[in-house]
Amino acid sequence: MRIDVLTLFPEMFESPHGHSIIKRACENGLVDIVLTDIRDFAPEPHYNVDDKPYGGGPGMVMMCQPVFDCFEDVQKQDAEKGKAILLTPQGKPFNQQKAQELSREKRLILIAGRYEGFDERIRQGLDTEQISIGDYVLSGGELPAMVIIDAVVRLLPGALGDEDSAADDSFSGGLLEYPHYTRPEDFRGMKVPEVLLSGHHAKIEKWRKKQALERTIGKRPDLLKNQ
Repeated sequence: MRIDVLTLFPEMFESPHGHSIIKRACENGLVDIVLTDIRDFAPEPHYNVDDKPYGGGPGMVMMCQPVFDCFEDVQKQDAEKGKAILLTPQGKPFNQQKAQELSREKRLILIAGRYEGFDERIRQGLDTEQISIGDYVLSGGELPAMVIIDAVVRLLPGALGDEDSAADDSFSGGLLEYPHYTRPEDFRGMKVPEVLLSGHHAKIEKWRKKQALERTIGKRPDLLKNQ
């Protein structure tokens, strides 16, 4: 998979993508993450990417020309046409189902905005899907892009050491994940449930399903509407 990120701050991605699962996925050739600076496509001599909004109001708005030119240049860099995603609070909520859907794409192009947002013609003129990672406002689309990349890359075959790990994650089966325990068996009087020490795999599986259901009912009953 190739993931392109169009951003004004490509340096923000260096640390998150230089560690752990994403780093290994890149080193193993499972994903190629390409960062492109939108400002490189802004006109000289000042390379402005934003301007005051028509009609007045606070803040600045990202201009059409640098974003369009950047997107069109990046799209041509690979024979595989990328699925374009505009990161915006106005988009559809991002969830595990969407992460699984995106992980089946061969190429993604994530467009991260800044300031007061995009000129509306960017939404109108580019063939993009709009995605939000939550009902709150951030300073830009870089952090949402990182969230989506992390959620998608870990679902790629071979990205995790154990192929069952992603399948057991919270939300993957529509429920929150069951409790986990490791050594020691007794820590400050808090003991590992006996069933996990029994070696009886059928009983363990039944216990885990029951715990996942009870945890979901107690913490996120809204998830059960989709069951």
